[in-house]
Amino acid sequence: MYTPETVTVYQAYPVQIAMAAAKAGRFVPPFKRDRMSWIQLSYLWMMHRCQWTTAEGQERVLAVEITREGFEWALAHACLAQYDHNFHAEREAWTHALKESPVRVQWEPERSLELKQLPYRTLQVGLGVDVIDKYVQEWTVGITDVTHKARQIGALVRKGDEYRAEAMLPDERPYPLPAALAAALHISTT
Repeated sequence: MYTPETVTVYQAYPVQIAMAAAKAGRFVPPFKRDRMSWIQLSYLWMMHRCQWTTAEGQERVLAVEITREGFEWALAHACLAQYDHNFHAEREAWTHALKESPVRVQWEPERSLELKQLPYRTLQVGLGVDVIDKYVQEWTVGITDVTHKARQIGALVRKGDEYRAEAMLPDERPYPLPAALAAALHISTT
């Protein structure tokens, strides 16, 4: 989900971290800046990860609106989290790139309302410790706790009411990645 200025990403946290961030509209303690933080672009993949907010330590889901400039900076400075010979001819080159990169990306199967794998993938972005301050202080525009809505949608799915559940999902669509950035990440834009 995106606007001309922002991209919405999702993260799941324990209650204490999420409530403090949602109240402040930004990440504040007990959020820690000394570890990698993964942001999810797909709402349904986030629901898979947190099991509709029932996974331990992931009871609250935040929709974090970040600047497109920051998001694209992260992608421009990213390295694949796992070695892929299609993108790096030699494992050593990938290992070096991974050590130097402040951001990691990995592709995961997108999920359906029932949280089953779909035949296409969604991107996860791992922000390293060197990038967390940018994410928290420069890129984050707003934080919304979307836990209640996630639980409502999950309950509808469990009841078999996919029509109403789907109507409540965020309006997600493919991100219009600039061609040069897509090429650098080996992403097809067609």
